[in-house]
Amino acid sequence: MSIKRSLVTINTPVGQPGFLGPGHTARPVVNGSFSKTDPFIMLMDDLLDKKGNEPVGGPHPHAGFETVTFVLEGKIGDAAHTMQAGDFQMMTAGSGIIHTETIEEETKLRILQLWLALPKKDMWVKPRVQDLPLEHVPTSNENGVAIKLYSGSLAGISSPIQNYTSLIVADITIDAGVSTVLHLPANYNTFLYVINGDVKVGEDGQPLRQNQIGWLDLYDESSESDLKLAGGKDSVRLVLYAGKPTKDPIVSYGPFIAESLEDISRLYQEYRQGQMQHISTVPESQRILL
Repeated sequence: MSIKRSLVTINTPVGQPGFLGPGHTARPVVNGSFSKTDPFIMLMDDLLDKKGNEPVGGPHPHAGFETVTFVLEGKIGDAAHTMQAGDFQMMTAGSGIIHTETIEEETKLRILQLWLALPKKDMWVKPRVQDLPLEHVPTSNENGVAIKLYSGSLAGISSPIQNYTSLIVADITIDAGVSTVLHLPANYNTFLYVINGDVKVGEDGQPLRQNQIGWLDLYDESSESDLKLAGGKDSVRLVLYAGKPTKDPIVSYGPFIAESLEDISRLYQEYRQGQMQHISTVPESQRILL
């Protein structure tokens, strides 16, 4: 008999002033104790209403984890590479990399950026970046349920994104009054983040509303589990994140994730000494356009 998943925690993230200055609101969707959110370190919902052409953002280092960026609205990037609404990027910082996120022109932008833990054995892998543009995202659209799958396998479709940490990321739209059942590994830590509308979750139909995050119960078994979702009186759009916990402790400090404070000190030293390369300069084999 299949395991039935249900909501165990619901939160409504509160926006706060973001580091990009006026017009930037940062909503911390995932934060707190990594032992509970593993493999998810944090997820920010960044909203930017930028006036004028003064550049914001810039180069900064990362190491020991992966950034997973999903653009909901607007565009971000530079002449070398631009991401637009519906585009997805997974950047493996691994042993250490410098990354640039620059917004120059007046724009409205909304992105979800996840920090994803790497398993201990892969924490210091060679940096790489994978870009999956909207037009190449695998999709399923049946019986009032539309799924864009950015990572992993779900609903009979699979993403071309390569994963060190097993990860499912899906942008799901459900028409009003329509219900569906998704099949997920029971041992994947899973949460839903509602972009628009309301959704009823689980066999008991617990409501999850716009801008709320809902965490599902988690099991030790690797068997399949069922997640029932039902649209309300209007259609609903949500993003599902499900990942297999690494079960490895981490140390988080500034832009770095590591196993120890000694590692953190080493990473800062490498960055200050110019030993980290920019992600745009990594070998072609490590820059993957899907």
